[in-house]
Amino acid sequence: MELLKVLVVDDEPGIRAGIKRVLDKFTVNFPFVEEAFYFETTEADSAEIALKLLTSEQFDILLLDNKLPGMEGIELLEILKNQQNEIITVMITSYASLDLAVRATDNGAFDFVPKPFTPQELKTAVESIAKHLFLRRTTKKMQAAGKEVRFKFLSVLSHELKAPLNAIEGYLDLMRVRQAGDAIENYDEMIRRSLDRVQGMRNLIMDMLDLTRAESGKRNRNLTTFNIRTVAEHVFHTFQPYAIQRDISVLLDCPQELAITADIDEIEIILNNLVSNAVKYNSKNGKVNVLITKIDTLLTMQVTDTGIGMNEEEVAKLFHEFVRIKNVKTKNISGSGLGLSIIKKIAETYGGTAMVKSTPDVGTTFTVTLRLNN
Repeated sequence: MELLKVLVVDDEPGIRAGIKRVLDKFTVNFPFVEEAFYFETTEADSAEIALKLLTSEQFDILLLDNKLPGMEGIELLEILKNQQNEIITVMITSYASLDLAVRATDNGAFDFVPKPFTPQELKTAVESIAKHLFLRRTTKKMQAAGKEVRFKFLSVLSHELKAPLNAIEGYLDLMRVRQAGDAIENYDEMIRRSLDRVQGMRNLIMDMLDLTRAESGKRNRNLTTFNIRTVAEHVFHTFQPYAIQRDISVLLDCPQELAITADIDEIEIILNNLVSNAVKYNSKNGKVNVLITKIDTLLTMQVTDTGIGMNEEEVAKLFHEFVRIKNVKTKNISGSGLGLSIIKKIAETYGGTAMVKSTPDVGTTFTVTLRLNN
């Protein structure tokens, strides 16, 4: 397991002890990480003591109260920013305000945990940090590899993830609960757009991890026998709220029992990307039809939408990494440009294909075929 060192800075002994009690027994596991993360906590009851510890010891995570005796937490955060310290900071405070959130975000705060908080809220914040640290370390390894696609990744990542996403989410949530006063409804549209952007960036991270996994020959594929109908229904439930919001009907045509032997995560990645695109690029009141069939050892997953479609020139650009079709119709649709390249790589590992047919203003059909052993 991989150790993450946590420095807890709070003048309340009960808070420090409670955090230590929760984290000392907590581990984080992700399907895309071979080893779990576990945590070791060190305590400080003032910012001054914390600063001394930070100059003599390396920590990964800083859980920082703002209201401290002597130097305030926000002042410590500013010092760490000037020192270009790479520790990831979460503010834990019962005195949160919009002004504090903005200042903390500007100085590099990653997230906010308001007091009083539950053990689960603390675990959720720390789990998010573990994901962020894994991404950061993976980025450095990719840079060392020196491959062109890795540098493209770094370029996209540095452009798209400049703002600390969880910090943005933190102060937007403060606005949502009316911390700025009665006129907070004026910020509702900004909140919605910012949270959409947060989700889009999270999707970018997951797409990059999926791409890395698809390209890597180091990961052993977990081939099991399962009912693909169950996987498809799970994907449907994931995108159903967004489809309802856009008045799009999503229909599944698949036998109730269709057993296949494959890597269940890879099948879910394919269906997630196909259904997501079909909903995102559809027209209002449109339709998405998903057809899943199996003849002998050939599995076919076909997703058809009644959306904006593409011309021949646009179709020719698909399935390449970091490619997104940009035009007047797609300018407000977010995406990483990686989903289809991931699908193609997975299909090829099964000796299969990924194809598309599209007509502008009529719709698009993606067809993925996989050659299975059963």
